[in-house]
Amino acid sequence: MTKSTMHKSTSSKQNKSLLQGRRDLLKLAAALPLAGSLGACASATAPSTTTVAASKAPVGKPPIQKPIVVSTWEHGMPANAAAWQVLSQGGNALDAVEQGARVPEADPAVRTVGLGGYPDASGEVTLDACIMDHQLNCGSVAGLKRIKHPISVARAVMEKTPHVMLVGEGALAFAKAQGFVEENLLTEQSKQDWLLWREQGKAKSQINLENHDTIGMLALDSHGHLAGACTTSGAAYKLPGRVGDSPLIGAGLYVDQDVGAATATGLGELMIKTVGCHLVVELMRQGLNPQQACQRAVERIAAKIPNAAEAQVGFLALSVNGEVGAYCLHGGFNYAVQDASGATLTDAIHLLPGVVA
Repeated sequence: MTKSTMHKSTSSKQNKSLLQGRRDLLKLAAALPLAGSLGACASATAPSTTTVAASKAPVGKPPIQKPIVVSTWEHGMPANAAAWQVLSQGGNALDAVEQGARVPEADPAVRTVGLGGYPDASGEVTLDACIMDHQLNCGSVAGLKRIKHPISVARAVMEKTPHVMLVGEGALAFAKAQGFVEENLLTEQSKQDWLLWREQGKAKSQINLENHDTIGMLALDSHGHLAGACTTSGAAYKLPGRVGDSPLIGAGLYVDQDVGAATATGLGELMIKTVGCHLVVELMRQGLNPQQACQRAVERIAAKIPNAAEAQVGFLALSVNGEVGAYCLHGGFNYAVQDASGATLTDAIHLLPGVVA
């Protein structure tokens, strides 16, 4: 072997050694943020549940848990029950989330969704909703008036038009053409609350009572297909024309059959600015489980958006294997889960100390 050849061989070995060293450093650097996040998760407020909490997922790839349906807030319990009627009989996830979402839409006692929802500043109830299946098919409506079930109108947009979103008068005209019936959505209770708010001026709304403004649902059916739905009457006493995250694919809802699905609740502007639900799903794609992904998304919002702590934000995620995770900024957000083992309502882990009204 000539000196030149020996030099090239030695140089090649050194380059390979340097390259491997750089790769090792990159792997270590990539692992550090996750380790920090996991440490924060371990030290955060632990979730409480109305029933026995699920055990920790085993090391390695978890077994597929299906069918299963999850949703935001306490009104997710009856919504999940309706969705479970579909899932438990072998029905598909898309039908399940639509049927589930229709329950709070029709319940005047649920003041942030559908009939009886809080109006905007002018006293008009306007509704937003979106729906998405495992094939990236999706439909959405925003600023819809006088139609009780915007989730079903959103599905009609998905299945009967080449579009994703219809808004305002166009959404109403489409809904009527599809046979949906107009009705007054402003109940007497919501009207009186609005009149009181107007008399008192711009009263500060309560984070977990008026501004959670949504129900988001995610389902995994017995065929292994995911779907999601999100429906709302929006933030209480919003400016007329305001649209939050709930009807926006990627912000208030996102479904990716390869990874999982996520939905959001809270002040929609925060999710819009970060494309929050798409962020959660992408973090899951990078290897985080649903719980870790939801936490990381909340932490990003808290770190990057000034005054984020003045509002609530929460994420709920479901993996394609049936793993569930949730995380929120303030205490007070809970989520419902239903599968073959029964139904549970769990308080989500939160970033900031204390629980707000």
